Amino acid sequence: MSLPSLPDIPLGLALPAAATTLAYLNARWSLFYDINMIKSLLKMSIKARFAERGDRMSFFYVLENYALASTTRDSTFLVYNGRSYTYHETYLMALRYGSWLKKAHSVQRKDIVAIDLMNSSTFVFLVLGIWSIGAVPAFINYNLSGKPLTHSVRTSTANLLLVDEEVRNCFPPEQLKTFASPDFRDGKGPVEVVFINPEVEAQVLELEPVREDDKVRSGVSSRDMALLIYTSGTTGLPKPAIVSWRKCWSGTLFTGNWMHVTPSDRLFTCMPLYHSSAAVLGFLMCLMNGATVIIGRRFSARNFMREARETDATIVQYVGETLRYILGVAPEIDPVTGEDLDKKHNIRLAFGNGLRPDIWNGFKDRFNIPTIAEFYAATEGTSGQWNLSTNDFSAGAIGRNGAIGNIIFGRGTAIVDVDFETQEPWRDPKTGLCKKVPRGDPGELLYALDATDPAASFQGYFKNSKATEGKIVRDVLKKGDAYFRTGDMVRWDADGRWFFSDRLGDTFRWKSENVSTNEVAEVLGSHPEVHEANVYGVALPNHDGRAGCAAIVLNQQIASGTSGPVLEPSRETLNSLAAHALNGLPRFAAPLFLRVTPEMQATGNNKQQKHVLRTEGVDPSLVSNHDRLYWLQGSSYVPFEQKDWNRLTGGQVRL
Repeated sequence: MSLPSLPDIPLGLALPAAATTLAYLNARWSLFYDINMIKSLLKMSIKARFAERGDRMSFFYVLENYALASTTRDSTFLVYNGRSYTYHETYLMALRYGSWLKKAHSVQRKDIVAIDLMNSSTFVFLVLGIWSIGAVPAFINYNLSGKPLTHSVRTSTANLLLVDEEVRNCFPPEQLKTFASPDFRDGKGPVEVVFINPEVEAQVLELEPVREDDKVRSGVSSRDMALLIYTSGTTGLPKPAIVSWRKCWSGTLFTGNWMHVTPSDRLFTCMPLYHSSAAVLGFLMCLMNGATVIIGRRFSARNFMREARETDATIVQYVGETLRYILGVAPEIDPVTGEDLDKKHNIRLAFGNGLRPDIWNGFKDRFNIPTIAEFYAATEGTSGQWNLSTNDFSAGAIGRNGAIGNIIFGRGTAIVDVDFETQEPWRDPKTGLCKKVPRGDPGELLYALDATDPAASFQGYFKNSKATEGKIVRDVLKKGDAYFRTGDMVRWDADGRWFFSDRLGDTFRWKSENVSTNEVAEVLGSHPEVHEANVYGVALPNHDGRAGCAAIVLNQQIASGTSGPVLEPSRETLNSLAAHALNGLPRFAAPLFLRVTPEMQATGNNKQQKHVLRTEGVDPSLVSNHDRLYWLQGSSYVPFEQKDWNRLTGGQVRL
C-alpha cells in the first residue's frame, strides 16, 4: 500500500512557515544562544589543545604572533594615560622588562615575582616581561598593609617584590625590616623590595629588547601555573589561588568568542588588575583576541563614562557596585548643544560580574547600552555561568542556557541542599549522599571534578593542600565522585536562568571584596581592651553587599561584673580600636560599625549567635538600648545615632 503523497506547498509559503517555526523553537528553547555557547567552547578547546601540543602555552607567544605579523604589528594593543602602544611596541617593552628582571635581579625560569602595582601600562609590561623569561607573576592587592601584606608576600614564596611608588605608604620602616629578615621566607632569605618609579622605568627603556631562547618557556603544560591571584576565601587571610595556563586559555578564548570580540573592539577597564576579572578577562582576553585594552588608573564614578567615551571604548568592564555608583552621578549634558552625552558613545556591551537586578535595566536605558554580558565565576573555580543579555528575559541572571545547555550544564553541575547548622551539603542519613534541590530552589552550586585527578581542572591554592582539599566534596551524588564547592547559593529556574541567592556561611561581600568574619574577629580580639568580638555583615539602605559590623564586649565590662547597660568606651579606646583595625586589615575589611554590648549573644552550646545581630543590623530603633553603636568616620569610631541612620535611609550617605 503506497503512502499518500504530500501536498505541494509553494516556496513562498514554505520559507516563511519554516522561519516562523524556527523562530518559535529558538524562543522556546534558546537554540541560537546555546549554539553560540557551544561554538565558543569548541573553538576554545581546539585552540588550547593545539597550543599545548606545539609547546606554545605561554601568552608570550600570543603577543609575539601579533607583534611580528605584518597585518597586526602596528595595531593598537594598549592605551593608558593618553598614551597608546601597538602590539609591536608592547612586545619590545616586555622584552626590555624581561631583560631587566634577569640582569638586574637574577630572575630565572619558574621563579615567582610578586607585583604590588596599581593599574598602569607598567603592570602589563611587567607581566608580559616575566612570562618572556619563563617566570611566574604573583599579583598582590595594593590596598594591603601590615599582616595581610606580610602574609601575601610570604605565601607567594617570591624573593623579589615590585612595588608601585604610589603605595609606598603601605611599606613603613617596620614593614621593610620584616621583609629584609633572613628568616622571612622560612630560612630561604629575605625579600628584595624594589619600588617602580620614573628612574627605574628610565633604566628599563635604555636596555636592548633581548628575546630569550624558547627553552626558558618550554615544557609548559595546560595545568601548570601561569599566575598567582589572591582571594580572601573563607578562612581569613588572602590565599594565593593557582591560575593555570588552561584557565587563561579557556577564559580568554571563550569570553572573546562568546561576546564576538574582534580586533576592532576596545575594552575599557579601571577594575584592579590584581583581580582575575580585569587581568584575565580584560587585559589577557584582549591580547588573545587581537583587540585593544584601555586601562584606567583607578575607578571614578564621575569620570568612568567620560573616559570610556573619549577613548572610543566599545566594551566597558564592571565589578560589583561599579554601575550603581555610575548611575548615582548626575547626567552629563553638553552645555552648548544640550545633547545628552550619556548616550553619546560607541559602547555596544557592558561586561562583568555582580550587577544587581534592581539597576540592570536602569543602566542599560540611561546609557543606551544594548547588551549586558554578566558572568559568575571564581578565581580558583573550575567553571562559570554566562548570561549574554539583550532583553528583559534574563535581566538580573548570572547565567542562562537553553535546552541543549540544560544537558551540558546538568552533567557538569549539581545544586544541592545545605545543612545550615554545619554549613555543609546536606547528606541523607541512610545513603550518605547529597540531595539535589528541585529546579528553581536555592542550593549550593557544585562543579564536577575528575575524582581520580581533581588537579586536572582544579589546581587549588599554592602550597596549601589543606585549603585546596577543603574546596573538594566527595561522594555527592554517587560513591566515588568529586565536586568543587563554590560556597554560593544559587537558583536554576525552569527557563534555564541562573540567579545568585546568597553566600554560604559567614563570609560577606563589601566593595567587591570577600570579607572573612573570622579574620576580622581575630584582629579585633587581639586588641588589649577587647574581651570578645563577634563579626558579621549587615545590610544597609541604598548599598549593595553587606557592611562589616563587630559586636564587642570590652574588658572593662567584664571587670565590672555587670550585665546591665554597657559601660561606654573612652575616646582613647575608640581611637585605638580604629587604628588597630585599619593597621591589621585592608580598609574594606575593617568594620564600618561597632556594637559595644555588655554580653555576647550565644547559642545553647556557647557558639556565637549571629542571626539576631544580622537581623537588627545597625538600625538604632532595633538595637537594644543597653548597647551602643559607633561607625568609622575617617580614622576614628564615633557614635552612630538615629539621625545618622535616617541619612543612610534617605540616600544622603555613601559608604
